[in-house]
Amino acid sequence: MHFRNSVKHVIQTFALCLVLITVAGCATNPYTNRSQFLLIPESQEVHMGNQAYAQALNDPNVVISKNPAEVEPVERVAERIIAVAKKSKYAERAKSFQWEVTVIKDDKTKNAWALPGGKIAFYTGIFPEAKNENGLAAIMGHEVVHALARHGAERVSQHTAANLGMQVAIAAFDLKPLTQTLAMQALGIGVLLPFSRSHESEADYIGLLLAAEAGYDPREAVLLWKRMAESSKGSPPEFLSTHPTHETRIENLQKWMPEAVARYERAAKAPVSTLPSIE
Repeated sequence: MHFRNSVKHVIQTFALCLVLITVAGCATNPYTNRSQFLLIPESQEVHMGNQAYAQALNDPNVVISKNPAEVEPVERVAERIIAVAKKSKYAERAKSFQWEVTVIKDDKTKNAWALPGGKIAFYTGIFPEAKNENGLAAIMGHEVVHALARHGAERVSQHTAANLGMQVAIAAFDLKPLTQTLAMQALGIGVLLPFSRSHESEADYIGLLLAAEAGYDPREAVLLWKRMAESSKGSPPEFLSTHPTHETRIENLQKWMPEAVARYERAAKAPVSTLPSIE
């Protein structure tokens, strides 16, 4: 009876996997030609992004900066990056987003993000690494591409498919709890993290091009990541990280630099100011 139930569960779960894969949206990144596995409708992804943005800003510990010296450079860079995005291979999606930019006053947090739907946040703690508006544009381009390329929806889709696949394996082989845990860890390291690294590299590449087309010197991106490497010693090895190592990023940026510089030389140059220092 137990065997029959296990077989039945395997068949049901496998059937669900097939249904999800069948109805999944198949997309191709227009810049890299990488195939994307998408289970989530874009409208739902944008809704989730808007919810996450509202939740982040409504956190009582979050302080939104009103200081023009901190806000204006971020808004200026965002305006130029968004304008370029609306003429890019992501033009239709960029035009549909309701863009909004917020600077969060947190000098200890080195972070920035852009959510599906066009909600962008920069923490003042990242200013020393960005150093100037060229560096800010490298970060902005990278984060905006995550949203435009639907990397978030792709990760959720990958996790959903991976979890279903693991349920099939657990039922089929009657895995014990410890074995299940080890299998899930192996699945995460061997399957899901490399996808994340491909997203990061894709955002680095396309973001570099967008920043260059917006009139920001792409060569600052290499200096940015050298500063990032200097300030974040002790990062995990690349094969255990969701992000490429700083060295890998710098090597890739240098490989893509001729294409980016050519676009920069054709673009109307952006005004570039030094970002305010933080305590």
